[in-house]
Amino acid sequence: MNKRDLKKFRMALEQKREAILNATSKKTHWQNTEDMRHGDFVDQASEDNELHVNLRLLQVDSKLLRAIDAAIERIEKGNYGICTICEKEISKARLNAVPWTSVCIACKEKKSA
Repeated sequence: MNKRDLKKFRMALEQKREAILNATSKKTHWQNTEDMRHGDFVDQASEDNELHVNLRLLQVDSKLLRAIDAAIERIEKGNYGICTICEKEISKARLNAVPWTSVCIACKEKKSA
């Protein structure tokens, strides 16, 4: 992979990382609530559900941030765009779609099956 492509992918990764960090730094409703129950059981269940959804979203963001950081590290080490399983080149189309991926589409499909 040439330096221009690496620079493009690194910039895309850093922009995605920044967007995630900015989105998660904003306080959400559930972070501002105190440990006080109010309303009926339906209201409480709805609030609990919202809390669980927000926590799950934070977990997904955290996992994505780790994948982005790992991709940036692969760029620095010089092995970005190489599948970590079969060690073949990952297609540019896949990297354009998912720049933080560490596996080629064939290995991803085998892993998912």
